[in-house]
Amino acid sequence: MHSVTDRKTLLAAERGTLFKEAEVRIALVYPSPYRAAMSSLGYQQIYRTLHAMPGVAADRVMLPEEPGGRFETLETALPVGSYPMLAYSVAYEMEIAGLVETLERASIPPLRADRERHHPIIIAGGPLTFSNPAPLLPFVDAIIVGEGEELVQELVTIARDVGFDRDKLRARLQGKPGYYLDGETVPKVAQVADELLPARSVIATPNTELADMFMTEAARGCSRGCTYCVMRRSTNGGMRIVDREHIIAGIPAGTTKVGLVGAAVTDHPDIVQIVRDVVERGCQVGISSLRADKLTDDLVGLLARGGYRTLTVAADGASERMRRVVERSTKAHHLLRSAELARAHRLHTLKVYMMLGVPSETDDDVDELVDLSRQLAAIHPRVAYGLAPFVAKRNTPLDGAPFAGIDVVESRLARLRKGLSKAGLAAKVEVRPTSARWAWVEYMIAQGESVAGLAVMDAFHAGGSFAAYKKAFAARGVSPTGPRARVLSSQELISLKRRQIAI
Repeated sequence: MHSVTDRKTLLAAERGTLFKEAEVRIALVYPSPYRAAMSSLGYQQIYRTLHAMPGVAADRVMLPEEPGGRFETLETALPVGSYPMLAYSVAYEMEIAGLVETLERASIPPLRADRERHHPIIIAGGPLTFSNPAPLLPFVDAIIVGEGEELVQELVTIARDVGFDRDKLRARLQGKPGYYLDGETVPKVAQVADELLPARSVIATPNTELADMFMTEAARGCSRGCTYCVMRRSTNGGMRIVDREHIIAGIPAGTTKVGLVGAAVTDHPDIVQIVRDVVERGCQVGISSLRADKLTDDLVGLLARGGYRTLTVAADGASERMRRVVERSTKAHHLLRSAELARAHRLHTLKVYMMLGVPSETDDDVDELVDLSRQLAAIHPRVAYGLAPFVAKRNTPLDGAPFAGIDVVESRLARLRKGLSKAGLAAKVEVRPTSARWAWVEYMIAQGESVAGLAVMDAFHAGGSFAAYKKAFAARGVSPTGPRARVLSSQELISLKRRQIAI
């Protein structure tokens, strides 16, 4: 994973690392580099969960940032391929390539069909499983779908009972709720008992995207019904609140930064007091999701005291009409109020996340965004848009909605830039887009079946370029043209909206 010097340096900088002698050691793999892995609260939660099992320990593995060298676990420096089980946490579609790479680094055939009895059992879970776990199937023996704290313990217990025999384990898991094996139907997304909430950080480290931050859930799930989102209110019972006292009591002494995590943290009924408690402890604070319609002068003032320099909110639709289409409750006046609050509390930047290429979007919607930009820039001197192409996900009401097209997204982006320039806003409104090409790749995997995973493997072997993915999709016959993938009519979009309101 790292050289011995790097491994020791990383461990020396960590606080809270778990070391344990155990009969069974599981390699807990994150198929992205260390900085991303240790920013994942879910990954740390499973690390804690496995260590809590009698006779079991978890040793971490991350995607190497450099080629060559020994591929070993962080805690013990053991070869990754020597473990009886590798448990993967996969956050999103593009990490499947990292799964293939880590298996090959461990001298394990990436395809399950090519592995023999002496090879480790490979399991997977993580956020990707809430949407479409099918592309993972060619590489793993079993997938935990949804919240994994209870299921991973059950799976490891069964694996121990059968002596880590792959065939016997798979036989025991067939038909059990929460597990997905090839040849079966994707099960309902698993939900853990509320008593197991919240997930909290185990390890703090400066060598991560969220340097030295202690993360804790304020809530799990969401109370809202955005039609593009996997974590909407119809998933796993909606939003499950963690009591304020429980959140604050779980923050360790000596913590200097606290991250409040959840799909809709600002929907927590006690969010202002929770942030006040954190700030008055002398801690900096971070919130994973700020809803513009929930911002108040009191809350933004506390965030500024807690170290905020950028106020980040999400609009998602380029216009008021598009926000209605995706059932986003944010309106233009909420965004304008966000700009006022950012200015009042001297925050350096107002950042707004937007999607382009949403079904039924037109150039007129982009032009409306230019008009909104003019109003925002008149209030706050620095506005930044984080622009991402819309990618339809399985297990959402917009599952099957088409990708707008690389050329369409790039054309809309060019139209926005031209409109901002013509309005004299180019210096005041920064546009930070993500790649339309890679969004298309993500879309093809997100809407694909297990063969899409094989195409990812092929593309990785061919160098991982966009051209390699395009060629691999064509060669494998990956195409989102099944029963889910279709152009949604205006009437269908209206029906989706009405159905979502009724949930």
